[in-house]
Amino acid sequence: MTMSKPPVLEAPIQGGSLLASIDDFLAADLAEVEQILWRELESDQPCVKDILQHATRFRGKRLRPILVLLSARACGEVTDAHKLLAAVVEMIHIATLVHDDVLDEASTRRHVATVNARWNNETSVLFGDYLFTHAFHLASELPTSHACRVIGRATNKVCEGELTQIHERGNLDLSEETYFRIINGKTAELTAVSAHIGAHYAGQPADVVANIEAYGRKLGVAFQIADDLLDLVGVEKKTGKTLGSDLQKQKLTLPIIRLLNTASSPDASTIRELLAHPDSDTRSELAVYLRKSDALEYTATTARRLVDEACEHLEVLPESPARQLLADIARFSVERSF
Repeated sequence: MTMSKPPVLEAPIQGGSLLASIDDFLAADLAEVEQILWRELESDQPCVKDILQHATRFRGKRLRPILVLLSARACGEVTDAHKLLAAVVEMIHIATLVHDDVLDEASTRRHVATVNARWNNETSVLFGDYLFTHAFHLASELPTSHACRVIGRATNKVCEGELTQIHERGNLDLSEETYFRIINGKTAELTAVSAHIGAHYAGQPADVVANIEAYGRKLGVAFQIADDLLDLVGVEKKTGKTLGSDLQKQKLTLPIIRLLNTASSPDASTIRELLAHPDSDTRSELAVYLRKSDALEYTATTARRLVDEACEHLEVLPESPARQLLADIARFSVERSF
């Protein structure tokens, strides 16, 4: 028994004129990417098919394959290599989500149960590994090893970022420098390599590829900062995923680092006590101190600055609808939270 067609997806691009414009602009290419992805993941095992079908429900807006395709359009044309690699980066992204949910003990994503919640941690770990191995198998179909090398390096950096974050759990003196090193790995590496692939396989010279990769990296950092802010002040019914997991796992993020660095001594002592012994009330109790400080605005301003810098890297390309959409994505990635 095999999949004759991709599983039915809950519309991955929805809400807002920007997302509708992107979907229209890339509709044919994205449809081919979906076909490549699910053709690669075909299985005659009913249990695997069941997990794959479930995982489609929390895939989100397909940011990384969209970055591959839009970067390609902005740099030239979308090729068969771009479509194949867009499927590869999406597989890797899904794998990281599945593994992240195990690390965070998250129970929901996109309003549905996570794989670990519906099945168990063993299933989640093996399913994530299944996606990783399929991704590299698919990338190996290209005539050169460039894609496997850069994607492999990016995946290593993602793991390094996650490992560093685990190592730093409970470190209430975490510096901004270390925080940025963590998110540069765990999130920005995959957005950076997605943009890199788009430019490289469109035949752009090394300096242009480097600028487009830098755009993707700064977009990824800004995107993660926005997610970290949502974890503190978002509404779970709107975000569709478990919030407050950073606090429960004692992972310090930019708003909390700023809060600790600027709070008065009495407030800092209380905040440290809350962070050292997190419970279900910690998020709401910290909100009082966050509102008293500039931590939320500082975080939002930092993300916006990174987005501006990301868009400056796009200036190496001629003006085009694809370049404009790349800039719009960067701004939307943070304004969705602020």
